[in-house]
Amino acid sequence: MARALLVLTNADARAKAVRWIGQAPEGTRVEFTSPRRTLEQNSKMWAMLTELSEQLMWHGRKYTPDDWKDYLMHALKHARWMPDEEGGMVPIGMRTSDLSKDEMGELIELMTAFGAEHGVLFSDGGKI
Repeated sequence: MARALLVLTNADARAKAVRWIGQAPEGTRVEFTSPRRTLEQNSKMWAMLTELSEQLMWHGRKYTPDDWKDYLMHALKHARWMPDEEGGMVPIGMRTSDLSKDEMGELIELMTAFGAEHGVLFSDGGKI
């Protein structure tokens, strides 16, 4: 098996993980990660990003929900940078689908605080 993923949702999945580890050849890599962000969190994030884009004029212009996602992911410190051909910098590696539930919670808290600081009224107060 070159690559496999198990989500530990029940005793059967845990038992399978133990079997796989017992059968894995030397040098096999095993990685444990926190649960990924939920669909509810993702929906909440996009609703908030849309409200930011509709309500907030930022330095004289409006920005799209995608623009705000990049901006706030950078603020959450999930951005890396690479130089472009003209000497500028391009943000890379910002995928909310890679965030854990806790990290997505932090992003939503950041968005709530940022919006409040700039007069954005979220339809449900930023709560999940």
